[in-house]
Amino acid sequence: AEGSGNAGESNMSVLNPTVLLCVYGFFSNLRPLEPFLTAYLMGPDKNLTETQVVNEIYPIWTYSYLVLLFPIFLATDYLCYKPVLVLQAISLVVTYVMLLKTQGMLTMQLLECFFGLATASEVAYYSYIYSVVEPAHYQRVTGYCRSIALFGSAAGSLIGQLLLSVAKVQLVHLVIITLTSAAVACVASWFLPMPKRSLFFHKSPGPAEERPHSSTTLLEKAVDSESELPLNSQDVSTSLGHTGSHNSGLVEVLRILFDDFLQCYRYQPLLAWSLWWALATCGYFQVINYTQALWENVRPSQDYEIYNGYVETLSTVLGALAALLVGYLPVCWALWGELALCALSLLMAVCVFVMDTMRNIWLCYSSFVLFRATYMLLITVATYQIAASLNMHRYALVFGVNTFVALLLQSLLTVVVVDSAGLGLDVFTQYLIYGGYFAVISMVFLLAGLYKLAYRRHSKQEEEDSPPIRDTI
Repeated sequence: AEGSGNAGESNMSVLNPTVLLCVYGFFSNLRPLEPFLTAYLMGPDKNLTETQVVNEIYPIWTYSYLVLLFPIFLATDYLCYKPVLVLQAISLVVTYVMLLKTQGMLTMQLLECFFGLATASEVAYYSYIYSVVEPAHYQRVTGYCRSIALFGSAAGSLIGQLLLSVAKVQLVHLVIITLTSAAVACVASWFLPMPKRSLFFHKSPGPAEERPHSSTTLLEKAVDSESELPLNSQDVSTSLGHTGSHNSGLVEVLRILFDDFLQCYRYQPLLAWSLWWALATCGYFQVINYTQALWENVRPSQDYEIYNGYVETLSTVLGALAALLVGYLPVCWALWGELALCALSLLMAVCVFVMDTMRNIWLCYSSFVLFRATYMLLITVATYQIAASLNMHRYALVFGVNTFVALLLQSLLTVVVVDSAGLGLDVFTQYLIYGGYFAVISMVFLLAGLYKLAYRRHSKQEEEDSPPIRDTI
């Protein structure tokens, strides 16, 4: 009876934060306005020009996200997740209040700063659960949280389109609904239990520091001559494995992170997948951020009915299905990974070129859906290939570094190509550059894949040509 009681308490300790986190994830991502944000800003409600929106307002989000990412990463761990989740929720509410009530370019730029803060704080949503449930539940609970966030995003896009097309509501009403959804998420965040531990600053021994999945992983099974040190061992960063809970200082945490950074990125397979992650995510963000402006040029919302919501919904659902498909693809990623990245990056480049040159809204929509689904498939593969060789501490570090590098590249691209302080190019010229960018990524991984195959063939040939040991004695 006592055992069943403990099991029941354990299940409840998992259920309560999981349900609250799922409620938070759903409503914080339920944003009916999002597919129509550019149309709203350029419409009669805000009356901003395309140059102001594309070249002066949207770039602020990229810069804010970059500047805030690392401080928020440390603050999330130091404050034990919940305060940063609450901060994210408040930032979203402030963003949509400003979008509803304020006018002018300067206030819209300030709004982008708040949205950048909310985006940078997403790390708290995806890491909170690891601090309040046991490792045995990690995979299941992570699946719930990620799925509900995608479902909320798809539902928001669909609701927005239906309200616009069927109910004929004004765009300002979508702002009100989005603000209401953000307010519900904000309320839910206050009821989340406060964790007692974190990965770096407030460590505790035992299950919290085990890997989410303890089975032998793909990258451990494939002994590669490029590296023989498994990165999921706990003894490399000895200070992370101390028995007894204690608080770590900032200098110690930074030293641990730097040592782990050097250790992780010496492992060449991880480095290759991380390189694609950073390069492709940079380009993906740029295409996603400015695609509404492209569609607005091809089919102005003031003159025609637009279907952005349906496209966002379909691309999100197909992206999720593509991510699920990864587990069933009979591909040896360790051998063919670079060439697969080459081929699919080239497909993404073609999609961007089609969006840029054809100037047909249906081809634009179709290319966008294919582009996004392809990225979702590849980023899922990259996530698995990277995570398979890491413990949880290094998982947080590597994904944080990859995202930071992606944002750094994106900021450089934004300054040069988009920002009015740089070239301030029109949206069609921008997409020509983004298409070329993905073509370059494809070439990089074509060369890497061919080199890898040649190296393996040469190594195999040497083994066959070398005489047996008994013949040399």
